[in-house]
Amino acid sequence: MQLRIGNGYDIHRLVPGRPLILGGVNLEHPAGLGLDGHSDADVLVHALMDALLGALGLGDIGTHFPPEDARWRGADSLQLLERVMGLVRERGWQVINVDTVVVAERPRLKPHIATMRETIASRMGLDPQQVGVKATTNEKLGPTGREEGIASHAVALLQQP
Repeated sequence: MQLRIGNGYDIHRLVPGRPLILGGVNLEHPAGLGLDGHSDADVLVHALMDALLGALGLGDIGTHFPPEDARWRGADSLQLLERVMGLVRERGWQVINVDTVVVAERPRLKPHIATMRETIASRMGLDPQQVGVKATTNEKLGPTGREEGIASHAVALLQQP
């Protein structure tokens, strides 16, 4: 049996007039802000895709879903995640588990964590116990602490029997 691990990171700017989608869940930001990006800008799912692609040695989401390609404008990141999972399976790998953390001052994410885990697990074909989603603040430090953006880190462990 072979094992591979990949990690991913993403950050997007908070702006007015955009939806705030994290882990496939539509949220309300207290200041009415959302994440700016070519797709739906779901930083949690983007970091997760980068972790999976990294474990496979296939680059990053910008390689597979370039922002200059109009067909990815406004794309649902969960659909992109399903495509990445297709690459995992095509290459004979399976996900043992994934673990993520979202770094945001607001909104409070704890009430939404279970839904995010279930949503991600469902799209990946995993049990929710194989999906970790955590949230933390940056203690008012840096761009996430100043609420200029939201970031996410992810790790994925894959096995090939």
